[in-house]
Amino acid sequence: MKIVNTNSAPAAIGPYSQGIIVNNLFYSSGQIPLTASGEMVTGDIAEQTHQVFKNLKAVLDEAGASLESVVKSTVFLKDMNQFVEFNEVYGQYFAEHKPARSCVEVARLPKDALVEIEVIALVK
Repeated sequence: MKIVNTNSAPAAIGPYSQGIIVNNLFYSSGQIPLTASGEMVTGDIAEQTHQVFKNLKAVLDEAGASLESVVKSTVFLKDMNQFVEFNEVYGQYFAEHKPARSCVEVARLPKDALVEIEVIALVK
């Protein structure tokens, strides 16, 4: 098992790792729209989703993986009424390659984020 940590994504805000590699699989912790310096992106669902993908790309890169190697994503939305807007941004990152996905509405996310995404990816 290998712990993944990069300064290109926000540091963990609790007792967990940005991600873990086990065998040839990378498991990310949920990414919310924090910048690498820890500032919250307070824009709309589209702006927050773009920041989440920036963070995911950073931890995937550190793990030796990429968005193209993601096999499963789990999405947590604060408001399912924002699903269409979220999905438009999500589709920009997973246009050709479409991993399996779950998407659920939750009562509240850390730092009152509108979106959180975690992924499982194959490591090169």
